[in-house]
Amino acid sequence: MREKVIEKKLVSEVKRQGGICPKWVCPSFDGMPDRLIFLPGRKFGMVEVKAPGESPRPLQLARHRLLARLGFHVFVLDDESQIGGIIDEIQST
Repeated sequence: MREKVIEKKLVSEVKRQGGICPKWVCPSFDGMPDRLIFLPGRKFGMVEVKAPGESPRPLQLARHRLLARLGFHVFVLDDESQIGGIIDEIQST
């Protein structure tokens, strides 16, 4: 399964849950997560989408650590079966 297919399923499921999942383009700060997730009740998370079995690049991992130190949740998604768990975790925070 390609990354774009997984990403499309993520966007659809977030929308189904009443949220939005815009693509995050940050040209002046490389390595940021691909998608922002905004869910009802002021719930927020960020997702790095990868093709199955792929891992984030070192710069992406560094950005994830930076965001985590700032208190934000960053998830790596490489299988559509993870979507529900990611959304559940964002909703429980």
